[in-house]
Amino acid sequence: MRARSVRKLTFAAVAVAAGLSLTACNGDDMAQGGAPSESSASSASSTGGGTDPTGKGGDAAAQGTAGGSGSDAGTEADKCRTDDLDITALDATIDGDTEGTVAVTFKNRGDQGCVLSGYAGVDLKTSEGDLSAQRSGQESTPMTLEGGKSVSFGVTYPINDSGGSGVKVNSLVVTPPDETKSFSLQWPGGASLPVTDGTGSAVKVGPMGSAGQGGES
Repeated sequence: MRARSVRKLTFAAVAVAAGLSLTACNGDDMAQGGAPSESSASSASSTGGGTDPTGKGGDAAAQGTAGGSGSDAGTEADKCRTDDLDITALDATIDGDTEGTVAVTFKNRGDQGCVLSGYAGVDLKTSEGDLSAQRSGQESTPMTLEGGKSVSFGVTYPINDSGGSGVKVNSLVVTPPDETKSFSLQWPGGASLPVTDGTGSAVKVGPMGSAGQGGES
């Protein structure tokens, strides 16, 4: 009886030792295999989404590039500033016209394009005070005026054929769209406007491109 008990105890001890040995091996394997190797981590990163907890790492990277946050993103042109423009005016009235026309030209003297959006402000300095031109109502489309290029718009006014002295025009004051700084020019049109007793202004200003060739030159 004692010999059988000793044999069972010996077998039990061997089994326990084998189990401990197996557990130690498994622990080493887990310690070695629990963290990914550098090569596998690099592979997961290159394919996108492998290390992103949302699983959208690759998509997010693609969206960031498409959204313009990268170095290839385009830059939006600034608006045209008064100090960046050469502003001139000339008489553009054609014989037989029922109205006089002055063509005002903006030339971009910089190297980069700038944006003109809307109507310019136009005021006449007259013997009777300041006279603001009204917008003609024509459609105005935003445009980019490239460096060195020009665009013109028209200022129309009634011709004084009444025989009287009328209202003397002294100068023309122009303010580019969305600007607050104005530029004063000599008035190149008719010397005077007819005297009217109506309300509102008979002087009209057109949108960019409404004089000359209708666009950049």
